[in-house]
Amino acid sequence: MKNTDLLARSLAAVWHPCTQMKRHESFPLIPIARAQGAWLYDVDGKRYLDAVSSWWVNLFGHGEPRIKAAISQQMDSLEHVMLAGFTHQPVVELSERLATLTGLGHAFYGSDGASAIEVALKMSVHYWRNLGQPQKNRFIYLENSYHGETAGALSVTDVPIFRAAYAPLVRENFCVMNPDARQATAAETAVDVADRALQSLEATLAEHHQDIAALILEPLVQGAAGMAMYDARYLQKARVLCDRYQIHLICDEIAVGFGRTGSMFAYEQAKIRPDFLCLSKGITGGFLPLAVVLSSDEIYAAFYHDDINRAFLHSHSYTGNPLACAAALAVLDIFENDDVIQKNLEKAQRWDALFLPLATHPKLKNYRRTGMIWAFDVIDAAPGFAQRFFAAALEQELLLRPIGNTVYFMPPYCLSDAEAAHLLAGTMAALDAVENVISEFVDAAVA
Repeated sequence: MKNTDLLARSLAAVWHPCTQMKRHESFPLIPIARAQGAWLYDVDGKRYLDAVSSWWVNLFGHGEPRIKAAISQQMDSLEHVMLAGFTHQPVVELSERLATLTGLGHAFYGSDGASAIEVALKMSVHYWRNLGQPQKNRFIYLENSYHGETAGALSVTDVPIFRAAYAPLVRENFCVMNPDARQATAAETAVDVADRALQSLEATLAEHHQDIAALILEPLVQGAAGMAMYDARYLQKARVLCDRYQIHLICDEIAVGFGRTGSMFAYEQAKIRPDFLCLSKGITGGFLPLAVVLSSDEIYAAFYHDDINRAFLHSHSYTGNPLACAAALAVLDIFENDDVIQKNLEKAQRWDALFLPLATHPKLKNYRRTGMIWAFDVIDAAPGFAQRFFAAALEQELLLRPIGNTVYFMPPYCLSDAEAAHLLAGTMAALDAVENVISEFVDAAVA
């Protein structure tokens, strides 16, 4: 089979996500046949460095043998059993280990990030209902936030292209200023921006806290906002405000959990603990779908009752799937056995020096890093920049998907120094290629 054969079949049969399918009349899909480590290989044998970890899920690269072995071993005993009325060793062990890591217990499982968000939102509202405060059923979310594309998740998402078409299905909640450090004036620091954002949060809480169940946010980095990075002070003070006004704090660590920000979980850097923690993406190292919501013992206790109406009756058919739990346990083993957090810190420091040409590039601004996430913004990016850069990066054997005018790296942790150098060289070449195309277009228009 060739690329063209699989491409034609896919266009005839598959509705691809986050895509205007008509664009593929002129910009072909990339048919991937296999993957290993940081690399993807198409059907014709061309390779691409997966610098975004395939939508931020492949923590340790493709084909990690220890995760594969764990899944294979689990297949020999139990591939699946419903978790309503039954249990099994992988889900119990995973729940215990996550509780030890976070101090939050009673893990509730789903299959993807959006389902985790739905669970946390419903749990928060139901908690207040069980406590005799049913009016507390709305939420606060940050400007430019993204928490998924199911109806509840969209109600706390501030990205119009995802949300606007479904407005009749989406309940309005309260949107407050985000602490994105790029908003700093010449006289401000990231802490100053965080303080301004906290004023917005407190004003909304002061006026509406009687109706608010929870504040939801992505700790330290808002991914779909263009890798908006902010100071941990915001998390510290937000926790204080949530306690003062008696609302829950939901930390969406679907993208930023499992070492991505430099600690196992991003909220740890603020020395706080959320009421709900949502995890997915990297939890299985990119091998299988899995999501989990961890909650405080106080929240769990509010549902523990003889009355069935006080129970949390949300469910998924594949909740706590044994194969996915086995993969997640292997991921936790790798973190522990390979000292991943410390090694990532050392890699990030080396690559900061390597990526210096991006930090000083005259066409770029806001070069920034949190943990194993790098990002920068292209100055005066023309309309369609993201698509053109994506195409130019593919020509350089790179998978990079800009968010608007923001180019970011979120590579798998297995990336080597040589591969990081390839990433830099390919990115620079792609930037030059896009700039040349724009210059030629402008020259032709003037002529």
